[in-house]
Amino acid sequence: MDQVAADMLRAKGLRSTVQRRTVLAALQGHPHSTAAELESRIGIAMAGKTSSGGLSRQGLYNVLDDLTQAELIRCIEPAGSPARYELRVGDNHHHLVCRGCGQIEDIDCSTGRAPCLEPFEHKGFTIDEAEIIWWGLCGGCQSARQAADH
Repeated sequence: MDQVAADMLRAKGLRSTVQRRTVLAALQGHPHSTAAELESRIGIAMAGKTSSGGLSRQGLYNVLDDLTQAELIRCIEPAGSPARYELRVGDNHHHLVCRGCGQIEDIDCSTGRAPCLEPFEHKGFTIDEAEIIWWGLCGGCQSARQAADH
């Protein structure tokens, strides 16, 4: 992942720093991670290593902002949840969020192209994206609720 991350960063005009590569690696296989989850994952991965370049909490937020601005990662902010970060960008996908446990799942856009929904009025805006979050209960929370009701 280190060389892939370095190539991704350079392709977006960003310097390939240890901190940026470390954050990209920490997101690999862990979509919808919060900054706190990333901080913990990075701390565990870097325990005893001196090559991490020292990533403070503020440094982590700076890297997340840089990567988001460069569109290497995507930030979503479901209501009542901290910001979450994912590597899946540029494909106009949406999210399902469980009201019970907070589980988040990706869902592909049904039209495949942005903005995928058109507002009733444009009010002078040129619309290029619609962010859709569906809320409900995941299968596990539904089962738990049904068991509690009986």
